[in-house]
Amino acid sequence: MYAQIVLFDGFDPLDVVAPFEVLAAGSDAVGGELIVGLVSAEGPRAVVSGTRGLVLNATARLDPTRPGYVLVPGVSGPTVGDPDEGVETIPVLLARFGATEAVPLLRQALLNPDVTVATVCGGSLALAMAGLIDQRYAVTHVQGMDMLEATGVYAVPARVVDDGDLVSAGGVTSGLDLGLHILEREYGPRIAHAVEAVFEYERRGTVWRNSGRRPVAV
Repeated sequence: MYAQIVLFDGFDPLDVVAPFEVLAAGSDAVGGELIVGLVSAEGPRAVVSGTRGLVLNATARLDPTRPGYVLVPGVSGPTVGDPDEGVETIPVLLARFGATEAVPLLRQALLNPDVTVATVCGGSLALAMAGLIDQRYAVTHVQGMDMLEATGVYAVPARVVDDGDLVSAGGVTSGLDLGLHILEREYGPRIAHAVEAVFEYERRGTVWRNSGRRPVAV
C-alpha cells in the first residue's frame, strides 16, 4: 500500500510533514508494508513551499493507479492583500492549483476504487475549487469553511471527516490526526496507539462519518 503526499508550489510545510512523519512511523510499525513518499504531478523536483521559501523534494510522479492513499496539503501564504498588486494570497494559491497537472491525476485517483484521497487544511478547498469533490462531505481550516460550502461541498465542522474514499482534516495540526486515523483505518487501533505513544500525542475529537442516528437536538 502506498501513501503519496502531493507537493505543489506554495504548499504548507506542516500539512505535509505532520502526516508524513506519522505515516512513516506507522510504516515502521507494520514492517514497511506502507510505502510513504513525497510526489508531484510533474515528477521528481524541488518544490518551494509558501513558508519562507522552504523546499522539499518530490522523489516521484503522482501515480493515481497505485493502491492506497493520495494526500493533498493546503497552502501557506497571506490571508489579506490585493492580488492585482502581486500579493499571492491563499485563495490565489488554491485557485492556481486548479490549473496544474495534479488535477487530472487526482480526478483519476478519485475514480480509482483502490485509492482514498485525503486532505489537510486547505487541501480540500484546492480539490473543491477544481471541481473534484462536489456534494461530498469534507472539512477545511475554520477560516475556509464558508468558501468550502460555497463550492458545493457539504462542510462539516469536525477535526477529521471520513467520507469513504475522501478523508479530510481541518487546520494544519490536524494532519497528525489524519495520519493516525489512516493508520487505525488500515491497520487497527494498536498500530495507531503505538504511533501515538512514540509521538506523545493524542488525537482530538470524534472522526465524523455520514452514518448512525441523526441528533434530534444538541
